[in-house]
Amino acid sequence: MTLIGGFALIAAATPGASFTPRVELRRVPDGGIQPQTVVGRDGTVHLIYFKGEAGEGDIFYSRSKDGITFSKPIRVNSVEGTAVATGNIRGARIALGRQGRVYVAWNGSAKLAPPAEGHSPMLFTRLNNAGTAFEPERNLIQTAYGLDGGGGIAADRQGHVYVFWHAPVPGHRGEEWRRVWMARSNDDGKTFEPERMAWDRPTGACGCCSLNAYADPTGTLYVLFRSAQEIVHRDMYLLESRDHGTSFTGANVSKWNVGACVMSSEAFASNTKATLAAWETEKRVHFGFVPPDPAQMTDSPISDGGKNEKYPALAANRDGAFLVSWTEGMSWKHGGSLRWQVIDSKGQRIGREGDADGVPAWSFTSAYPLANGNFVILY
Repeated sequence: MTLIGGFALIAAATPGASFTPRVELRRVPDGGIQPQTVVGRDGTVHLIYFKGEAGEGDIFYSRSKDGITFSKPIRVNSVEGTAVATGNIRGARIALGRQGRVYVAWNGSAKLAPPAEGHSPMLFTRLNNAGTAFEPERNLIQTAYGLDGGGGIAADRQGHVYVFWHAPVPGHRGEEWRRVWMARSNDDGKTFEPERMAWDRPTGACGCCSLNAYADPTGTLYVLFRSAQEIVHRDMYLLESRDHGTSFTGANVSKWNVGACVMSSEAFASNTKATLAAWETEKRVHFGFVPPDPAQMTDSPISDGGKNEKYPALAANRDGAFLVSWTEGMSWKHGGSLRWQVIDSKGQRIGREGDADGVPAWSFTSAYPLANGNFVILY
C-alpha cells in the first residue's frame, strides 16, 4: 500500500487487462461516520454522513465535482439531534432523482418520536431547488409503525421517489408479522401516498436488520431485505417492480438459518451492462447479478473467507468494473477493518483483494467511481 497526498493508492496488476482500476482510500470529511454516496449523471459525487452522539446526532450533506474536494457541508435534518447511528444499520440513505435532485431518508431519533412505544418516525427530506438547504423533514409513517432496523430510499428519472421500511402489520407484534412497507411519491418527493405493503408474503422481517432499495437506470425498482420465518429462517429476499412500485415479484436469493438478529445491510450498483447486489450471509459478504427473474439470482461469496464480514458497499465505473468493499471485525461500539475487491461485469476478480485498518465504531464504508475509472472508498 502506498500513501500519496494523505490517502492510500492501491494498484493491482492483472495480466492481459486493458485497464486495472486503482482504489483510493479516503477518510470521511469533517470527521464524520456512516458515509453514503451516489454519483450523478454529470459525475458529481453526492455525500451524506453522520456526526454527533450515536443516539441523537445529525446528518450532513456535501458534494464534489472531482470526487476529491468536497463542498462546505449542509445539515440535512432541520431539527438538531434527530438522526441515529446506533447499531450501524439505522442511519441515513441517499438517492438521486429527476434532474439530479437529492433525497434523504433516515430513522428518526427519540427526540422526534411520539411518547408511544415503537412509534419512531421514518423521516424524509429533499434538497431545495437552489441546492443550498434541505426542506424540513417529514415523517412518512401514517399507520405502519414499529420501526427498528434501517429503511431504504430509491428514486428514478421519471419523478418517482420510494421510501421503504419494515414494521409489523398494524395490531400485531413479533418479527413474523413484519412486512416491507412502501411510501411512494409521483411528483419528485413533493407529496407521498399513504404507505402500503410492498409484498404480502408471510416471510416476516429481521427486526434489527436494515433493508435497501434501488432504482436502476431503466427505472426498475429493487428491494433487498432479510426475512424472519419461524425466527431462524433469516434468508435474503429480492423484490423487483417494473411498474414503478405498483406490484412486486420476489424470491429467496440466499438462505441463512440463525436464531439471532444479525443486524445486516445490503447494497446495489449498476453500470451499462449489469446491476449488482451485495449482502451478508453466514457472516460473509455475498454478491449476485440481478436477473429479470429474481428467482434466477446468483449467490457467491466475494472473498475466500474473513472474520465477521459485514456492511457491503458497491460502486460501478465507466469501464464495466465493480468495486465491492466491506468491513471485518466490527462489533457493538467497536470499530474494525475494511476489505475490498474489484470484479468485472461477469463477476471475475480483477487484481488482488485489498485491506486496511481503521473503520470507526458505528461506521462502515462507501465507494464511488472517479471520472478516470478508478475508485474511491470512504471510511
